[in-house]
Amino acid sequence: MLSPLKNPAHLRRDVLASLVVFLVALPLCVGVAVASGVPAELGLITGIVGGLVVGFLPGSSLQVSGPAAGLTVLVFEAVQEFGLGVLGAVVLLAGLVQLTLGAMKFGRFFRAITVAVVQGMLAGIGLVLIFGQLYTMAGVEQPRSGIDKILGVPHLVTEIATSSQALTAFVIGAGTIAVLVLWKKLPAQAQLLPAPLAAVALATVATTVAGWSVPRVEVQGLLSAIQPPGMSDFASLGSLAALGTVLAFALIASAESLFSAAAVDRMHDGPRTDFDKELMAQGVGNAICGVLGALPLTAVIVRSSANVQAGAKTKLSRILHGLWLVLFAALLPAAIGVIPLAALAGVLVHAGCKLVPVKDLLPLWRTHRGEALVLAVTAIAIITTNMFEGVLLGIGLAVIKSAWETSHIQLDTHETTDGRLLVTLTGSATFLRLPRMLETLEALPHDKPVELDLSELRHLDHACRITLENWALQRGTTIGALAKV
Repeated sequence: MLSPLKNPAHLRRDVLASLVVFLVALPLCVGVAVASGVPAELGLITGIVGGLVVGFLPGSSLQVSGPAAGLTVLVFEAVQEFGLGVLGAVVLLAGLVQLTLGAMKFGRFFRAITVAVVQGMLAGIGLVLIFGQLYTMAGVEQPRSGIDKILGVPHLVTEIATSSQALTAFVIGAGTIAVLVLWKKLPAQAQLLPAPLAAVALATVATTVAGWSVPRVEVQGLLSAIQPPGMSDFASLGSLAALGTVLAFALIASAESLFSAAAVDRMHDGPRTDFDKELMAQGVGNAICGVLGALPLTAVIVRSSANVQAGAKTKLSRILHGLWLVLFAALLPAAIGVIPLAALAGVLVHAGCKLVPVKDLLPLWRTHRGEALVLAVTAIAIITTNMFEGVLLGIGLAVIKSAWETSHIQLDTHETTDGRLLVTLTGSATFLRLPRMLETLEALPHDKPVELDLSELRHLDHACRITLENWALQRGTTIGALAKV
């Protein structure tokens, strides 16, 4: 911590980077909270914990933690099903799960999850987020399930076309998205101001000047928003659905944080991430967020990349960004209350679009159709069911695909000089290839003796061995010939 204080150049860069990260984090903290169905202050509290607590802990020096758009859908579903009071208990237990996994050195195993599942998870989250926030942009209550959000779009379009208030709110959100898209085309000096902050600020000013009456963020105060979970909240976690939600929070937040850390490591030439320590740091952060009744915390690639690109050299930048969030919430809380909800919804629609890997889909389909199928199934499952079941289905499908691709087997048959048929099996003989094996063996002529050669097999599972033994007995091939090889 003291190293940047000894180097004025590093200190200056870290302070400037912290201001950039603060300006990026501010609208996202508020927007993610509102989209999650919780008070806006809870998003700021999570951002503060990400800076002032996780920022001090070892793991990754430059990645920044806070509330993430990737968990918005899951948090919204949890709040709708269990209530806001139980959210803190869920987040606390998820943090303890992360601490346990980190202590048991499970951090590196998260890197083994196939990229297709991760992209499918993010795509599913992004699509649900996009379609859900379209309703918020129009000031209309959104349906609960992902599929209902999509099916309800025609009704939403009718609502916007027939209601002047809905149309006004939607125009504000659409204008916010337009600013976010066009901001990168402005001169470099203008881009020193982060696009999300500029878009929300312009939408707020335009709404105020025009005198438009649209829904705005409700502000209660930072301290009054803190609601630690009670014993009754923990008692509500006894159901299988609640425990599944805890596990989903822990696994998804961990995967997103560690994938983000791997990406951030590629952006700079400083110290590499210790994945087990980073996992434990995220666990500590979520445990504290749970005690405070706040949103779950994860490393966020948007803030982390902004931190690196702004020239941060040490963890001081992410700590200071948490301090700026505290000062803003304490000194200018009323500034949050003038922000139109439609503007924040526009920011999240834009963030959701970034989660859908549109540019990667066609190249992936051309080169790895199996991976593209895993991605699509994971995304569709998340939309039609929920986050946890969708990710589990994606992982299961990826495992099946991998098992199928690695269990290649080839059966070569040739006739020896003494009239016997020698069948040589090469590759991996698993139960997945039993139909093909039996079809080939059963098609052999019945008027000639057969000998099986298994010496070239790399793997022979129990199911295949039993099946081959039974076939050999029925065919009259000696068991000795089978056992010998």
